[in-house]
Amino acid sequence: MKNRHEILFLYDVSWANPNGDPMDENRPRIDEETGINIVSDVRLKRTVRDTLQELGFEIFLKEERKEDGSLKTKEDVFAEYGKDPAEVLKRCIDIRLFGGTFALKNNDAFSLTGPVQFKFGHSLHRVKVALMKNTSVMPSKTDKKQGTFAETYVVPYSLIVFYGVANEKAAETTGLTDEDVGNMLKAIWVGHKASTDLITRSKLGHEPRLLLDIIYKPETLTHMGELDKLVSFASDREDEAIRDIEDGVLNLEKLKAKVEKYRDRIQKVRYRIGDRVRLRPGIEEVFAGVDLEPFPWDSEV
Repeated sequence: MKNRHEILFLYDVSWANPNGDPMDENRPRIDEETGINIVSDVRLKRTVRDTLQELGFEIFLKEERKEDGSLKTKEDVFAEYGKDPAEVLKRCIDIRLFGGTFALKNNDAFSLTGPVQFKFGHSLHRVKVALMKNTSVMPSKTDKKQGTFAETYVVPYSLIVFYGVANEKAAETTGLTDEDVGNMLKAIWVGHKASTDLITRSKLGHEPRLLLDIIYKPETLTHMGELDKLVSFASDREDEAIRDIEDGVLNLEKLKAKVEKYRDRIQKVRYRIGDRVRLRPGIEEVFAGVDLEPFPWDSEV
């Protein structure tokens, strides 16, 4: 990979839990000061990994069990590659993308910084957490004859933005290729549309809305940065009352202004816009004067 990439990804969630906090009854993560919904980069990478595996790629960090039913540790899996980091990099796309730390002999460790990194995602509006109660027909203990009550925390709606960077210098260490990045971007879109990872009861309700891959010219030293702060969602509704992507318009005016300053450094932009998304201004106006093209996999998904 010779070019730096900046990635902007937006998706929304309806009546689901985009990223529960296991230390807080698995409630959706909320910034208590602002009411903004937070999603960790680990959650995004998990979806990408699982989707890449479904697409036929070999990944390192996955859930596997031994014959006795216990989970394999990272050390167990590493041993399957002869405890050779080079072999892991050769075969596992997720390590080429996101890096990893491996245990070696004599309690040493081998650490690789991933060329692709994402900030925490966040909603573009305040959200309210809803508690959904239901009953189960199955009793919780053998001596009980009635079903039990269950509680699930969800957000009625959350439009979430993620920002990431693929660094060409770090890519030299892991051997990351342009093809790897392209497959990751496909997995981001497909994963939030149809991945098995997100069709659980608490996760069903995800929909990808916008994906941008801004590719810079070789030897570019700086990039725009903070793309997640250059988009907003304008709606006539109160934030907590927003329930659908058609309840507002994605405002890209700040992104357009930033692109004007960096236009000469951008080689091209690849994009995918989801159904029913309204942009202001349009994508062609935002990237006027820049080569703009759909993703190669656009017609497949």
